[in-house]
Amino acid sequence: MADLKEITRSSEIIFQGRLLDVRKDEVELPNGKTSTREWINHPGAVCLIPILPNGKIALIRQYRYPVQSEMIELPAGKLEKGEKPEACAVRELEEEIGYHSNKLTFITHIHPAIGFASEKMWIYLAEDLEKTDLNRDEDEFIELIPTSLADAVEMVWSGKITDVKTIIGLLWADRLLNDHL
Repeated sequence: MADLKEITRSSEIIFQGRLLDVRKDEVELPNGKTSTREWINHPGAVCLIPILPNGKIALIRQYRYPVQSEMIELPAGKLEKGEKPEACAVRELEEEIGYHSNKLTFITHIHPAIGFASEKMWIYLAEDLEKTDLNRDEDEFIELIPTSLADAVEMVWSGKITDVKTIIGLLWADRLLNDHL
């Protein structure tokens, strides 16, 4: 089997933001030649599949500036410096939908944009929810959309939900929750 690894020869931070940084690296290719890789260094994130007390999935609707559109998604958020994924999941669940989970189960991790970003995202199933105070970030505007799992999955297949973390999370939920019935 061929070795496909690329070796970093130099790395330059082109832009440093509060969320991420953009890098330009020179790499040595498997054939010995060199090339350039531009990529985004991301701290990582979590995505939650919250099952509300009424059995519905807690989807949210929010405006996403990069795609200039309102999107329907599962709650999610980035890791703070030094924060563990499970702690981030607990924090984001309260910040985005105002609930605490008494049963948080790790499902899987994904890499949402491997062509240009280092982001790793942990997906959790959040069950046995209890209402808490909503503590949203001041620049976050979110609408809670309680949705049956069947309707949420149909929104994936009809193209109404196009966010990759949400698609993956809902398909995992469909598999896990329907296997329990």
